[in-house]
Amino acid sequence: MILLRRLLGDVLRRQRQRQGRTLREVSSSARVSLGYLSEVERGQKEASSELLSAICDALDVRMSELMREVSDELALAELAQSATATEAVPASVRPMLGSVSVTGVPPERVTIKAPAEAVDVVAA
Repeated sequence: MILLRRLLGDVLRRQRQRQGRTLREVSSSARVSLGYLSEVERGQKEASSELLSAICDALDVRMSELMREVSDELALAELAQSATATEAVPASVRPMLGSVSVTGVPPERVTIKAPAEAVDVVAA
């Protein structure tokens, strides 16, 4: 499972480290506790939009730039996750995956069963 808070924390940490700044410096500038900022960077706490704004101001980074980088990381994580899922599917079934559509069912509740001569898509 991909957690947005982890990706966001990773990007925030990289931004801070690129600037050669400590957690203490950024937490002081953003007026957020050192421990809380640390938990946000480690993906253990969800950051509110107000907190993200304060951290971005402290890092002198536009929130749109931060979110763009998070979006790029998310896209890569999704590709990696779908590649891993596809590897578990028999090669004879993979070409059919592009045409599979189950309306109204969350993707995590869809199971693909591949008997010898057919492919069934089952909503769990």
